[in-house]
Amino acid sequence: MKNKKVTVNIANQEYTMVAEEDESYVRRCAELVDDQLQPILRGGLSRANAAVLAAMNLADEYLKEQETSENLRRQVKDALEEASRLKLELSEAKREIFKLQNKKGS
Repeated sequence: MKNKKVTVNIANQEYTMVAEEDESYVRRCAELVDDQLQPILRGGLSRANAAVLAAMNLADEYLKEQETSENLRRQVKDALEEASRLKLELSEAKREIFKLQNKKGS
């Protein structure tokens, strides 16, 4: 995929980004960063300190989402294992019913 240049505005400053992703994706990322930075900057912090705080907030959100995602993966895996176990039990029960029906018919 070819790299594209995308100019975005973050904290009232223009940045030219080079990315493989679509322009709309890069703009969404910039908007997310700007949304984190603006309230922090209004609090009077320097641009550098605000950037660090915004990065920490985004890292916190990312790690929490990652943990949620891992929990969901684990739940799906457990559900699939349970379904497989129940399918095996059903198959065994059907075999047992078949055996009992054949004994009765004899």
